[in-house]
Amino acid sequence: MREGGSLPALGEADDGFKYVVKLLGAGHGKKALIAEFLGSMIAKAFKFKVPETVLLYLSPLFGITEPDEEVQELLRNSEGVNVGLHFLSGAATFDPAVNAVDDLTASKIVWLDAFLTNVDRTRLNPNMMIWNNELWLIDHGASFYFHHAWRDPEKSAVDPFPYIKHHVFLPQASRLKEADRLMRQAITPRTLSKIVDMLPSVWLTEEDSELTASKRREVYRRFLTERLKNSSVFVKEAIKQRKMLGL
Repeated sequence: MREGGSLPALGEADDGFKYVVKLLGAGHGKKALIAEFLGSMIAKAFKFKVPETVLLYLSPLFGITEPDEEVQELLRNSEGVNVGLHFLSGAATFDPAVNAVDDLTASKIVWLDAFLTNVDRTRLNPNMMIWNNELWLIDHGASFYFHHAWRDPEKSAVDPFPYIKHHVFLPQASRLKEADRLMRQAITPRTLSKIVDMLPSVWLTEEDSELTASKRREVYRRFLTERLKNSSVFVKEAIKQRKMLGL
């Protein structure tokens, strides 16, 4: 699937279902898979509709007959644990000019993406689908951008997230304070911790790094816990950005 920079694959797993496979060997590698997995599972915990998210193992034989050398190299570099998202057959791309969403739902999605520090839900690239007349959230691989530099994650946890100004739903997010109250009630640090515990340890190891997998896991756990505790910081920023739009 030659869309964007990640080159996801469409494959059928041994359970008989088709999945959009986010590949370990593409783009930002392990970090993109971590962001995709955490973002999808957290969105699901908040009761948003998200494609079923699974861990998929690619054997060394997968794609061995692929004639395209670039794709075959990508598949070879993706041997091991990858992320699969259930393929929404027949789904249509969300169009903000056509598809209506109520203000509270819009506010909750703005809250979610500010919480995850997801920079990739814009008008040009909303990363949402309409399937069975319902709104589905996809593609969370651009979340948790602090882990690309891995500098001062404690400070990143209280980042106001000014990138929210580009969010497709920000103009419609008129109920952010209400959304903040509801979202904080909808999840607990314990649930977030359980989701972080589901990350494969192999994704949390980096060459030439003194941080062990367990220490990296703890960084993600603390980031999410502190960000939930300090949600008022990014809510105030979103409200400020709305005012700057004259709303």
